[in-house]
Amino acid sequence: MKKSEIRKKFKLLRGQLAQDDIESMSIDIANRCLELSIWDARYFHIFLSIAEQKEVNTEYLLHVLQGKDKEIIIPKSDFETGEMINYLLTDQTRIVKNQWNIPEPVDGIQIAAQQLDAVFIPLLALDKSGHRVGYGKGFYDRFLSRCKKDIIKIGVSFYGPVEEISDVYTSDIPLDYCVTPNRIYDFRKK
Repeated sequence: MKKSEIRKKFKLLRGQLAQDDIESMSIDIANRCLELSIWDARYFHIFLSIAEQKEVNTEYLLHVLQGKDKEIIIPKSDFETGEMINYLLTDQTRIVKNQWNIPEPVDGIQIAAQQLDAVFIPLLALDKSGHRVGYGKGFYDRFLSRCKKDIIKIGVSFYGPVEEISDVYTSDIPLDYCVTPNRIYDFRKK
């Protein structure tokens, strides 16, 4: 299937989810993340969920990261440049929703992409090779291209993979893992 078809299908599926189901599955995803062998890493980048898009609620993952005393980095999107600016999440971080309802830090301590060890990545869908379909703006592929080569890329999704995304671009960066409520998919080369 093409990205546009997959995007449409999974937006519709996600749009039908009840809030209780989103919360329950988000908790399951956060708990399943504890099974990953990533916890020696220090700097974790995580997106803040867009509730209006019925995304995985990353609040539970934030609690896991805080409980493990990790450095938590959150993004702010620059829609003029198509880049993300990364900020250290602290007790003083002020978060507001932008015009697209994305919760973002207002300002703070910037962290370079090269410093990051692991990143939790939003997605609408993925395939069995670890390629993802997002909202189509390319923010995460541009961001990941600036990170160190061995950064751990973890998608979080309510759904398992489709067979194949037929229009993957050479600039698309595949995931290492995807965590769903029922399973962890490992896409690293064996």
